[in-house]
Amino acid sequence: MISQWKLMSLGEIAIVARGSDKNGNVLQSAELYNSEVGTWQTLPDMNFPHKLCSRFFMDGKFYVIGGMSSHTDCLTCDEEYNIETRSWWRIENMYPGHDAGTFRPAMRSPPLVAVVNNQLYSTDQATNEVKKYDKVNNSWSVVKRLPVRADSSYGWGLAFKGCGNSLLVIGAGGHGGHDDGVIVLQSWNPEEGNRDGQEWNVLAVKARAGAFVYNCAVMGC
Repeated sequence: MISQWKLMSLGEIAIVARGSDKNGNVLQSAELYNSEVGTWQTLPDMNFPHKLCSRFFMDGKFYVIGGMSSHTDCLTCDEEYNIETRSWWRIENMYPGHDAGTFRPAMRSPPLVAVVNNQLYSTDQATNEVKKYDKVNNSWSVVKRLPVRADSSYGWGLAFKGCGNSLLVIGAGGHGGHDDGVIVLQSWNPEEGNRDGQEWNVLAVKARAGAFVYNCAVMGC
């Protein structure tokens, strides 16, 4: 029984990269599901156990970044899975949030990451900045300020997703944080401006919705 895991999909396939079991043991196993034939396939184990990590597809490959390998140890390397060769590849310091600053690692949310047009973006839970990943140099640069605060709850309670050409942020209304239980959905197209360019576009506001987003999925972009 798995008590913490996350499923990520690409076309007809989805991959589960394990978190921890019901006894709290951190796992390094992974499985692939094919929706066309309705079967599960066991994948090779990851190089390290992962919990409180994030998973995504980019350029046809599957990535697991951030998180912890035990209840006390933060991971300083991340992993890429090649579906064609069925192999995991270590990437040192791919995720910019290994240095949590004043955050205790176990209190911090999994990395808030999103992929738009095969470009990877991350929300810094300490500085409330959106960063873009440079695949060539394995580095990050700040591209925008968040319209809401991620640092108030160590990154928890906020959704950061990709949808079509845009990044989506769903969180408590206003940059001041938890405002009267109002949840605001905002978008920004990275191709239309940098940190000083186009502002975040408010798509929807829902009152009396609470100030905490527990989970979020995006379909049909």
